[in-house]
Amino acid sequence: MAAFVVTGGGRDLGGQRRVKNASRIRMSANTRLDGRKRVVITGQGVVSCFGTDPDVFYDSLLEGKSGVRTVQKFDVESWNTKIAAEISPDMINAKEFVTPKLVRRLDPFLLYSIIGGKKALIDAGLEPGSEANEALDKFRCGIICGSGMGGLKVYSAAAEMLNTRDYSRVSPFFIPYAITNMGSGLLAIDLGFMGPNYSVSTACATGNYAINTAAMHIMRGEADLMLAGGVEAAIEPIGLGGFIACRAVSSRNAEPEKASRPWDKGRDGFVMGEGGGLVVLESLEHAKARGANIICEYLGGAHTCDGYHMTEPRPDGMMVSACLTNAMNDAQISPGDVNYINAHATSTPAGDMAEYNAVKKIFAGHTDKVKMNATKSMIGHALGGAGGLEAVATIKAIQRSKLHPTINNDDPEDGLDIDIVPNEAKDHTVNVAISNSFGFGGHNSSVIFGKYND
Repeated sequence: MAAFVVTGGGRDLGGQRRVKNASRIRMSANTRLDGRKRVVITGQGVVSCFGTDPDVFYDSLLEGKSGVRTVQKFDVESWNTKIAAEISPDMINAKEFVTPKLVRRLDPFLLYSIIGGKKALIDAGLEPGSEANEALDKFRCGIICGSGMGGLKVYSAAAEMLNTRDYSRVSPFFIPYAITNMGSGLLAIDLGFMGPNYSVSTACATGNYAINTAAMHIMRGEADLMLAGGVEAAIEPIGLGGFIACRAVSSRNAEPEKASRPWDKGRDGFVMGEGGGLVVLESLEHAKARGANIICEYLGGAHTCDGYHMTEPRPDGMMVSACLTNAMNDAQISPGDVNYINAHATSTPAGDMAEYNAVKKIFAGHTDKVKMNATKSMIGHALGGAGGLEAVATIKAIQRSKLHPTINNDDPEDGLDIDIVPNEAKDHTVNVAISNSFGFGGHNSSVIFGKYND
């Protein structure tokens, strides 16, 4: 298989010998064959249409539950699309994590960043204020929490104030609460983390870009621990209206729960979702030293760009194939090692099959071993938050040895010979998993997790 040049989450290792067993990717207990530090996942946090508990989130997915419904946040009576997988305030109990004043002031994407990050730390045994948390070297703890669109709610409010009142009435918090880096910034201020801290914004590929770049900081020895993922809160009039104008979203308003249907012939566009997911990444050495519960191992990742069109994927899937190849080169594994893929699969006519054909090409000869599903069939497309949410779903699949279904797959596309887990969950021992995310602008990203073996 030809090697491509990686532009992001790893360097091209095509000239190096690939290792057939992911558990052998190391020179010593804490180091990979390429000399970089091993990275493990020790915590997970979500903010989703199913709440903020990662286990409840995954249980809901296993049940084949849909979080899609008629939009409640604003009046959509006259809109072409009236549905989304939105989060209501009672689902997240923000006052557990943020002061009441900030709950009122912050844009929802900032609330989701803080809640998701703190939930991930709690899951990692590092609850803020605890002895374990205080023992961390905060100079070596960082955060990369990305967002595709940032604070749309505060942006809309400021624009309305500017147009209907006067510039002097624009909130002084407008700029800081709208910019995409402030999720990472506010979380770091709250936690006292002083390591690498910034945002990544690559549309719907954001979450994976954040996880891959966070892992690089640890692999290079620049940090011991990183919080990473993506969040989005775009179910606002300007957000939904914009995607309707792009003709990208489903208008199956009469049956909201059936609107998101990846790989089904009846799909007519994606369903907007919101929320996000963050994970705690640590060097293996750091995790073992503090006695952490190691959930799985981060093996590698990659980024490429289609260089083709603002919103449409390349029909030939060439750069998605390159991204998958580079990610496996970075992880030093072969296609035969991978047995689960969490697909980007948004339920768009062009995108679903472009990804499927790229996967089929790369995994030719191994498709009988691989299962692939679509989390967005139940939670919609959370845009910049999608990669974070799907990273948690992928990690949970490794933990539980059970894959959630791709729901609404009633009339599948012809020629699907990869098991897409249609309509019902399946038992499946996941050894190595890939999660894909692709975004407007042609951004492609893949992240690879595997079972942890000491």
